[in-house]
Amino acid sequence: MNPSAAGRAESPPDSRHGTRGNGAGAAAAAAAPNAGVAADADALRRHVAGDPEAFGELFRAHADRLWAVAFNLLSDAEEAADAVQEAMLSAHRRAADFRGEAAVGTWLHRIVTNAALDRLRRRAARPTVPLPSSPDGLPREPVDVRDAITDHDTRMDIQTALGMLPVTLRAPVVLVDVEGRPVAEVAQLLDIPVGTVKSRCARARAQLAVHLGHLAPERAPQPPGGNQPASPSVSDVGRRDAPDGSKGQAAGSGAGDNTNPTARRAGRLTRRRR
Repeated sequence: MNPSAAGRAESPPDSRHGTRGNGAGAAAAAAAPNAGVAADADALRRHVAGDPEAFGELFRAHADRLWAVAFNLLSDAEEAADAVQEAMLSAHRRAADFRGEAAVGTWLHRIVTNAALDRLRRRAARPTVPLPSSPDGLPREPVDVRDAITDHDTRMDIQTALGMLPVTLRAPVVLVDVEGRPVAEVAQLLDIPVGTVKSRCARARAQLAVHLGHLAPERAPQPPGGNQPASPSVSDVGRRDAPDGSKGQAAGSGAGDNTNPTARRAGRLTRRRR
């Protein structure tokens, strides 16, 4: 299956008829995610039973998000599309083996993640360009990255910096900080201890801080003996609050980014934050 053939991702249910304080509207909003999970499970069952349209429905519901997962790991649009295609062919063939231990969407995301990680591992033998050191040779504090990406150049800065990390550091920091996966799940995916995931994420953030320090807003002076702010995660890199105070999209999310071949054909890219 070619991911470029995917149609427009399904929109969330329209809740405009709900009113503030309306119990029915709140219940409908709460039920929406469960409805999506049920629809995915139904589509997979129909596919296994021989419905030729069912798997296409399932793929279209997740295509943009699956591409974003692959792109965040690979930093290459065409290679991400290839990884998604490879993963969906695998899911199509192995659908009968699905045991229902996780949601169908989670299962698809794991297959895509593994396909992208396989590609990263094949790259491992290639030399990487080291991230620059700070001019004074001293460690630099991880950048404060709690602002939304507002322009293409910033997105490219972040993707370039991620691409310069060695595979062993990039995979965990992308999965934890950009994709928002639990550390324990990432440890399982990468087959490494939880402590190793945490330490590699910390090292990746420190390296990214050097390259992306120009994105950091100036910090307010800290009072003597005061609590220092915790090191932010990579999901916050390049994030700037909108004028109304709302938070923007995370780095590498793909929102508004036309580098996604699927999004170009579908007309929009959906990126659900976990």
